[in-house]
Amino acid sequence: MASTAFDKIWDSHVILTSPEGLDLIHIDRSLLTDLSGTISLEGLRAEGHTVRCPELHVAIPDHAISTGHADTATALETRFVAGLKKSAEDAGIMHWPRGSGKQGIVHVSALENAISLPGSTIVCGDSHTSTHGAVGALSWGIGTTEVKHVLATQTLWLRKPRQARIWLEGDLSPGVTAKDVVLWLISILGADYGREHALEFAGPAVAAMSVEARATLCNLAVEMGARFGFVAADETTFTYLKSRPYAPRGEMWDQACRSWRSLGTDNGASFDKNEHFDISPVMPQISWGISPSQTTGITGSIPGTAPTQATEYIGLKAKTSLEGIPIDYVFIGSCANSRIEDLRAAANLVKGKKVAANVTAWVVPGSERVAEQAATEGLDTIFKDAGFDWRLPSCSMCNAVNGDAVPPGKRAISTSNRNFIGRQGPNSRTHLGSPLTAAASAITGTFTDPRKFLAGS
Repeated sequence: MASTAFDKIWDSHVILTSPEGLDLIHIDRSLLTDLSGTISLEGLRAEGHTVRCPELHVAIPDHAISTGHADTATALETRFVAGLKKSAEDAGIMHWPRGSGKQGIVHVSALENAISLPGSTIVCGDSHTSTHGAVGALSWGIGTTEVKHVLATQTLWLRKPRQARIWLEGDLSPGVTAKDVVLWLISILGADYGREHALEFAGPAVAAMSVEARATLCNLAVEMGARFGFVAADETTFTYLKSRPYAPRGEMWDQACRSWRSLGTDNGASFDKNEHFDISPVMPQISWGISPSQTTGITGSIPGTAPTQATEYIGLKAKTSLEGIPIDYVFIGSCANSRIEDLRAAANLVKGKKVAANVTAWVVPGSERVAEQAATEGLDTIFKDAGFDWRLPSCSMCNAVNGDAVPPGKRAISTSNRNFIGRQGPNSRTHLGSPLTAAASAITGTFTDPRKFLAGS
């Protein structure tokens, strides 16, 4: 019988099945953040349990750690960043602190260091763990109680989800990115489309994307309601992973690739939901409301049927055209769009230009590795010369728990993944877009179609 990629990976990790239909799944890798990781490790120890397989976990501070170059530590940072260090070291878990060269947003650092590998199961106490599906892993976010269960047993009980596939064809137009594609998909399919489903992205358009672009698709699968989002591993995946710090070496690499090549979805495999889209018409997208599903093309308008709660919070009326609306803040960062390809694209657009006088613009690299590569290529200088604030790696303004926040009533365009009420700070107004759209808007001081800057380049 033809099998999906999800079936192959899931079934190979099942230890046993309960009478109620729950599967006990072996967990290959566990990622621990400063918030959920610290709480879970401390709780496990207080309950008298030990970590079963310390070598299968990695702890990385990201949510609470500050991004300022001065001493801007908050009470949360003092509590949780130091707490993660102590708890991880006590348990014998690998810890990547600031200055290690590997610290950063957990979903950036683990991916680029090949902690995440095809065919593996990966969990973290963070909903955007689906990002690691970009390399053909089954990765998903879990709660604190589940994190403790994984620490103590290296397993989890789960009910196997239904499966959906989104097949993408066509070519991206200049100025259009994977972020625009996934926002466009969410606006069409809705925020509940993937509920109780594992979501596979496939098709010629996905095959043409880099792993970093696929990471953006998988990252926002959660905003479509899916706990899992992934792309089956292929030669692009193998090229990306080869020679990275924790990738297999030598004969083990060759053996791994042979195994990984067998994990794709078979022809004729069935899905509970199956969608087909041509992405050629997609234009740069921007959200207008308080959910990623409330999104339209940059040249569009807020729908006349827009919910009052969304328009009142965002401070705009139904039928308002979005392009040209003044902004106050620009944030380029988060686990959705802070990788080196994102920064290259944005830097290429802003090179030789200046941030508008009315705008506070930040660039927050996703990891120390990304920051180092950006410095090698001179991207940091381009941003700073343009008037951007170049920050230290962390989640930063994406979750606003580390001292980085959009002030009340201010309007921001953000490359992050959520525009929920208060997400970037109390009463802040967030609009989601790609790094290109954010960069173009920083230069003009208004929501701007990046294609205007890229024409002829």
